[in-house]
Amino acid sequence: MSTLLSTAQAPGEARVVVTNVSWEKYEAFLALLDEHPGVRTYYLKGELEIVTTSPAHERAKSMIGRVIEHYTFIRQIDLRAYGSTTFREEAAERGAEPDECYVMGRELGKAPDFLIEVVISHGGLDKLAIYAGLGVPEVWFWEKGKIAIHRLGENGYERAKRSAYLPDLDIAVIERYATREDQLAAVTEFDREIRAGGTPEAEPAS
Repeated sequence: MSTLLSTAQAPGEARVVVTNVSWEKYEAFLALLDEHPGVRTYYLKGELEIVTTSPAHERAKSMIGRVIEHYTFIRQIDLRAYGSTTFREEAAERGAEPDECYVMGRELGKAPDFLIEVVISHGGLDKLAIYAGLGVPEVWFWEKGKIAIHRLGENGYERAKRSAYLPDLDIAVIERYATREDQLAAVTEFDREIRAGGTPEAEPAS
């Protein structure tokens, strides 16, 4: 029998975790959500997290995506966006729907090259444990205007200063534009900054 584990809320956003959810029930729940965009789900070894996203959440994830995609357009980098695609692996007992996800110069396989998670409210499942099991090489967390990059290694995820896939992109530039309300003006200014050389050469990877 499934039971409620915990809830967490922020303005316009709710988070619920349910225990004792079989893989079959998880897949059935995903099928029910096909007609309900704006709801994110995460699954980890019998626990299901359900999140309804707020306007602030959606604005942040959309602006981060717009900035990244515009940067790769200017630099003619073959970035391919797959949005909030659902990734799941029954053998690993894991599933997730990231806010944004990307691959570099190839078709999407079992997992993206890197993805973005916007954090507005806390609680719920361990996202890094889920993505490690799914084999995602790089995870970006945006929270309170800052981006933390986690790169998968032999001993799990480790923090990194820059992306392995966009090493010349200064993360501070993305942070500066991600919370802007005036989105057209923000992208226009970002375009000018990048074309003027606003992203410094990459530092040594860490």
